[in-house]
Amino acid sequence: MVSKVVMPKLGATMEKGTIVKWLAPVGDYVESGDPIAEIQTDKITLEIEAEASGVLLKTLYDEGSEVTVQEVIAYIGQEDEKIIEKCEDHITEETTIEGNLFFKDKIRRTPAARKLARIYQINLENVPGTGRMGMIKKSDVENYLANNKKTSPLSDTVHLKEPHLVSSPGPDQSGNKPIPISAEVVDDQRMKLTGIRKVVADRMTQSMQIPQVTLMSEVDMTNCVELRKNLLPIIEKTNGFRLSYNDILIKIVAHTIRRYPTLNASLQNDEIVCHSSVNIGFAVDTPAGLVVPVVKNAQKLGLVSITETCNQLIRLAREGNLKYEQMREGTLTISNLGKYEIDEFTPIINPPEAAILGVGRIRPKPVVINEEIKIKSTMKLSLTFDHRIVDGAPAAAFLSALKETLECPYQLFM
Repeated sequence: MVSKVVMPKLGATMEKGTIVKWLAPVGDYVESGDPIAEIQTDKITLEIEAEASGVLLKTLYDEGSEVTVQEVIAYIGQEDEKIIEKCEDHITEETTIEGNLFFKDKIRRTPAARKLARIYQINLENVPGTGRMGMIKKSDVENYLANNKKTSPLSDTVHLKEPHLVSSPGPDQSGNKPIPISAEVVDDQRMKLTGIRKVVADRMTQSMQIPQVTLMSEVDMTNCVELRKNLLPIIEKTNGFRLSYNDILIKIVAHTIRRYPTLNASLQNDEIVCHSSVNIGFAVDTPAGLVVPVVKNAQKLGLVSITETCNQLIRLAREGNLKYEQMREGTLTISNLGKYEIDEFTPIINPPEAAILGVGRIRPKPVVINEEIKIKSTMKLSLTFDHRIVDGAPAAAFLSALKETLECPYQLFM
């Protein structure tokens, strides 16, 4: 039986979605759960998974097309099945897929297997398939990798094939991953603004329409450093994860912000909504671009739970497997550049949230205390807030309270 693939509705306000990329070509066999298309909403880019196993018989739209939600965009069925479908925007379709037409002289593999093989530069002709009719599955590629270990997905291949290419030492100015450069003069490289990069661009453009103000403060992190040092082996022994400063920040922000409801708020249709839950988003750099997973109800979580949640979300983000539900309903975002040589910066609000907290690196610094100079671990915070929702005084009060708690984190246990 032919199954329809429809443009999903991912939220009450979503009316259309854009097909960014087809992840499986027509004629490919896909298993239920395999990603078949990448779509972009007004908020995120995510993958549509096949809800049934079978051959991708037909796609109705080209990449880049904008499609109304719940509209059919593709069909999945058996190799020789006919598609008879009437759509409002399409003439009657009657297409026959001849048996084995698409598999003649072609390696049978699932999209997930193809994606993994592409990442690790694996020739699928060398991978034995264990699926139906010799179909190569993701697990087959994983088994092949386990038995033929490579040190790096791309580096060996790139250096062998393109010995004149070297990698640039860090991210380019747009925040993208290092781009191979050559000692020789090369043509300009152009990258179409699509996927997560386009979502980020649209959201940041939208954000710049907001009247926003940034306050900055320097924090003595000496006690936090000591707290992390003491708790790190305990938490690692409990769940195997290393406690990070970001985890501590999420805990302390969630604890502090409850006294300042307009900072844990959003602007929705001319209404300021002060949220009952504290859902902290935190920016994660991934191979595909910046994403912001959300720790829900952070005000109820201890450091062990926060550490587990953050590590799981980071892993999913970097594997490209974050779900839409794991990135929505954030009420405040933390952007931490502390692992770089960055002391302070001006973060941009993630709409419709009321504020975002920028975090710089922790570093030792001479500080005057009671007319004596002492070396302290210091860190700078930048709080950018939407001045339509929050005035300067409550924003300053929140940042001061946050600084006070970070400088004396043991009050969390009172």
